[in-house]
Amino acid sequence: LAGNSTYLDDHGPPRPKVLPFPSQVVYNRVGKCGSRTVVLLLRILSEKHGFNLVTSDIHNKTRLTKTEQMELIKNISTAEQPYLFTRHVHFLNFSRFGGDQPVYINIIRDPVSRFLSNYFFRRFGDWRGEQNHMIRTPSMRQEERYLDINVCILENYPECSNPRLFYIIPYFCGQHPRCREPGEWALERAKLNVNENFLLVGILEELEDVLLLLERLLPHYFKDVLSIYKNPEHRKLGNLTVTVKKTIPSPEAVQVLYQRMRYEYEFYYYVKEQFHLLKRKFGLKTHSRKPRPRPEFFIPSPLETEEPMDDEEEDDEKWLEDIYKR
Repeated sequence: LAGNSTYLDDHGPPRPKVLPFPSQVVYNRVGKCGSRTVVLLLRILSEKHGFNLVTSDIHNKTRLTKTEQMELIKNISTAEQPYLFTRHVHFLNFSRFGGDQPVYINIIRDPVSRFLSNYFFRRFGDWRGEQNHMIRTPSMRQEERYLDINVCILENYPECSNPRLFYIIPYFCGQHPRCREPGEWALERAKLNVNENFLLVGILEELEDVLLLLERLLPHYFKDVLSIYKNPEHRKLGNLTVTVKKTIPSPEAVQVLYQRMRYEYEFYYYVKEQFHLLKRKFGLKTHSRKPRPRPEFFIPSPLETEEPMDDEEEDDEKWLEDIYKR
């Protein structure tokens, strides 16, 4: 990583990733990967450091037509700089439409854990009140809401089978139709984009280190983020957004999920390895047991620990901001 690179021509070689002052940052946040935590922090940080936080009112449209891509890129590109734009949206290639390619950041998590978090959150919400889920999924029939996770997986319900489980990779692969198809093409393109267009893709299971690296790489945006995150008030909020009624599927069901998500796992392991390499460059140790091999049987370990704040497809709640009104 070069320490004093500048923006290069979009048509030149891939730009060195560490910029002294990137003025355009995009966080195309992946659903159910803790991004509500980061957006809450960004709201506080944008006031503190004076950058333009641009959020979107559209939360469920990740795939865009060519016209929608052009429109969104135009809107983002004309935002007052320095800006940080955030939305649930698959990777957009700004240079394809003649714009300056921004710096991208993102966070992913263990694919089975992400899937389970989403499965139960859609049905039962979180600790802020179980009625939330009735508003979120009002048309869900009772038998679907209380559908046993093992039945869903082992009996091939659409929600628990491909391509529904191919979720993380498209955020990095992009808007090409083939990015929606589970396979090598989408996987390799996603890896290439991570290398060429993302300054950092972190791992939710190591969120504090992600925040520390963001502070080092993008100080104008993330200076002091770790001390804000560790604030006891923030910790209290985290407890309110842990998904309720979450259960771990049977070993057989997990094994089936693991097989269906093999491309997601290959991508996850790749990102994790890149993230650990970056940590080492900054002198950060990875405190972990032996690296987990591609297991014959897998139990999603993040479920055993208190989760960082989950995110949801709806907008971040305004009530969160009141806690930090200065």
